[in-house]
Amino acid sequence: MAKSRSAVLRDIASPYSIEDIELDEPGPGEALVRVRGAGLCHTDLLGRSGLLGDEFLPAVLGHEGAGVVERVGPGVTAVAPGDHVVLSFDSCGACPACRSGSPSICEQFELRNLSGSRADGSRGASDASGALVTSRWFAQSSHGQYALATERNMVRVAQDLPLELLGPLGCGLQTGAGAVLNQMRLAPGQSLAVFGAGAVGLSAVMAAKAAGAADIVAVDLNPARLALAVELGATRVVDGAGPGLAASVAGQAGGVDFSFDTTSVAAVMATAVTVVKRPGTCVLVGAGMDSLTVHPASLAGKTLTYCYEGAAVPQLFIPRLIGLWRQGLFPFDKLITTYRLDEIDRAEADALSGATVKPVVLMPHD
Repeated sequence: MAKSRSAVLRDIASPYSIEDIELDEPGPGEALVRVRGAGLCHTDLLGRSGLLGDEFLPAVLGHEGAGVVERVGPGVTAVAPGDHVVLSFDSCGACPACRSGSPSICEQFELRNLSGSRADGSRGASDASGALVTSRWFAQSSHGQYALATERNMVRVAQDLPLELLGPLGCGLQTGAGAVLNQMRLAPGQSLAVFGAGAVGLSAVMAAKAAGAADIVAVDLNPARLALAVELGATRVVDGAGPGLAASVAGQAGGVDFSFDTTSVAAVMATAVTVVKRPGTCVLVGAGMDSLTVHPASLAGKTLTYCYEGAAVPQLFIPRLIGLWRQGLFPFDKLITTYRLDEIDRAEADALSGATVKPVVLMPHD
């Protein structure tokens, strides 16, 4: 067992409780990771939604962890104690999608990442009273000093990297950049409209610039986010509350090759479909609950899809993003503000208000 000082969510309307929990020893295919830092993502807010059921809480959230491997379980060969790792999403490795190199559409994606439990239903942790605690959120629950991860969601990285900042590469940044580079396969000279200039959207902007896009349009309500989008590569910005939104985004070309929605707002998603030229593609990634209604004829010559995790193979794509960062082409560190573990409520509030683009919670260690 490993004792971990962690942020435990016990009630959807209450602050986090900073307390000690006991983690299981790593089982087959698992490793115990000493977390240095973990991003706070909007997907973590699902833990507060009540949609995950009465049995989900209490829970440790966090699914953008990075740290150092402490111990490994039976059968683990991809990492060893002392390795620096970024934690990403889990997959089964055995279904047709995984076998074909598409783990982000694994048949067990929701079970392994959104249930908060192992695939067999076990939770992996208990609190001081012995009560079970959900601690397998995205097979990591990294908002604590230690996390139990799986061999398939660990990505080994070089030890000269700023480990405490790398966690967001495992989800939010991978989602935005991967949607552009993996799902769209945007080519030099093509155009992209990004709806929502948060961490995911700005990652898409950076990736589009690195890919050689000729026109990169960022749409948001926050002037500071739009200014940051320009700094990171946007060629045009549009106020999402302004008149004639679709026409403003489409511009003189009458549309864009690709659009990317991170908001999950019904009206915004519909606009994202509208601004795409024929042929063209609209990619959705938001974690909201709105539905999208479109007339079938409006999709003539267009492709509309929803993309998990940037259609990435983390062990291949995260090193690719790190390589772009080393070249100055993916400056994701400009998005990050760090917080102590006992400041996690402020980190969450700052993310919701827009004061911080990407909060990263640093874990206390002796």
